[in-house]
Amino acid sequence: MDRYSDMAILVAVVDAGGFSPAARKLNMTHSAISKRVQRLEERLGAQLLLRTTRSMTLTDAGGRYVREARSILEDIQALEAAVVHDSDAPMGTLKVTSSSAFGHHHIVPAVVDYMRQYPGIKVNLTLTDAIVDIRHERIDVAIRSGALSDQSLVAHKLASNERLICASPEYLAAHGVPAKPSDLSGHLCLKLNFESRFNDWEFRSSSSREIRIEGDFTCNSLEAIRTVCLEGAGIARLPEYMVNDDLKAGRLIPLLQEFSRSSSSAIYALRAASDFVPTRTRAFIEFLSDRFAST
Repeated sequence: MDRYSDMAILVAVVDAGGFSPAARKLNMTHSAISKRVQRLEERLGAQLLLRTTRSMTLTDAGGRYVREARSILEDIQALEAAVVHDSDAPMGTLKVTSSSAFGHHHIVPAVVDYMRQYPGIKVNLTLTDAIVDIRHERIDVAIRSGALSDQSLVAHKLASNERLICASPEYLAAHGVPAKPSDLSGHLCLKLNFESRFNDWEFRSSSSREIRIEGDFTCNSLEAIRTVCLEGAGIARLPEYMVNDDLKAGRLIPLLQEFSRSSSSAIYALRAASDFVPTRTRAFIEFLSDRFAST
């Protein structure tokens, strides 16, 4: 309990901007607050605060400690609130990460609806195409696609992740329509500018092979590749969820469908394996599962 309260006192000092305002808020003396923070630093063997007569700043170690401490304290508060109110309603801050493209298309609107359904929830959403360390960053739910190999994570499949080769009518009018996969060598293909199997276009043929495509335009954003494709500057291989509306409206034309090989890739909601799963995490994964099941 002392360790928990020392943690809470340090966070209160940081939030209040000093020992004196924190002491007033916690109904403690300035000296008592100072001694508790000093005791915490001694126990950890690290300086957490740089203190002068006029200022107070966190050290690097202090910054890391306070970030983790906030999340731990929110978990404790949410757990106690659920017990006191005899309720399983999700509470606290939900930390979510997703790829940029899928996040913009699906996770952002899902988060908005989830917060409306559960007013006690706050959401911290990070959209990035980098692989985030879920445990180190204390992520509640990570949305990822592709093959999964990390056995320390629990995966919940949300949807398939089919990818389609397509181009705009303007591009095809100017450059012709590829009739077979090998024809792509004479076309402008749009690709990611980092090493990724996304650049290995898969086809079903007598050799069932993948073709490593080349092109004049590379980018780190699937959204940008979609835009360039719509502008008639090349052929792209994009997730079905991203181009469905474009295909229906005729802005993009699907290509080489008879050679396409169904992908085994899927989109998953991941969480760290743990005996204790916060209600906010469990409820959000169930919310996403129901949402994608109905689409």
